[in-house]
Amino acid sequence: MMSPPRDTMRPAPRWPRWRRQLTGKRALITGASSGVGRAVALELARRGVRVLATGRRGERLAALAEETAGMAGGPLLYEAGDITSSAFRRHLIDLANEQLGGLDLIVAAAGSGAIGSFRDASPDTLAGIMDVDFVAPAELVRVALPALRAGHDPAIVLVGSILGYHPLPLHAEYCAAKAAVRSLAGTLRIELAEDGIGVLLASLGPTESEFWNHLLTGRRPSWSRGRAMSAVRTARIIVRALVWRRREVLPGWRAKGFAFAARLFPRLIDRAMMRRTRRSGLLS
Repeated sequence: MMSPPRDTMRPAPRWPRWRRQLTGKRALITGASSGVGRAVALELARRGVRVLATGRRGERLAALAEETAGMAGGPLLYEAGDITSSAFRRHLIDLANEQLGGLDLIVAAAGSGAIGSFRDASPDTLAGIMDVDFVAPAELVRVALPALRAGHDPAIVLVGSILGYHPLPLHAEYCAAKAAVRSLAGTLRIELAEDGIGVLLASLGPTESEFWNHLLTGRRPSWSRGRAMSAVRTARIIVRALVWRRREVLPGWRAKGFAFAARLFPRLIDRAMMRRTRRSGLLS
């Protein structure tokens, strides 16, 4: 009996096996008016990705669109709004379908923080941080799934934090949200594998951004004032990880070192932070 032709014995893989090609992709990026979100938008546009950028500050997004005008994927489209609004999230997906013809990539980079002891914080602080840092990206992914399933070699990038590995004092709400993002990434990676949708978690350490300028409550603690990695370098690392289909990326040696210590020496981190908070008097 003759064997069937080789190409009928098993289906061809749905997507390229090793590297993800970015040229011509269609991306939605949140938190694009500053920091890592802005830098990722620029890097993707430079690589030929057609970008829909969103953030709260329309004038910043307009300037970003002008900056990308001469790039391979530019000029990008933008829409200012509140990513915690379910109506706005649905509007973004509709806009991507109408203006870009679909969606291949989502980069959830919007974020917010608060500093202070949990016992003194209000329920509104917890709700506000969870809405921006966890609920908004999770629900954006949910509403985007039909578009991503129809996309070409689609992927989701969730911007998390090394504090999702191990919490620090005075950051209770932020740590809880980023731990939830880390868990969400792991769950989605398994559930969406059959749909061919990749999931990349970017666990950031100290990074150049306006994070500390827009805290919901409190002020930046003294121990977090070290040198931060530039947003541009961070964005390049994230995009490179996206190309190489990585599951997770920790940009910079500080992020890698903290994650390593969190796995092997969590009690040492706790003891060090207890000593610092006692000396600072921030928990008294």
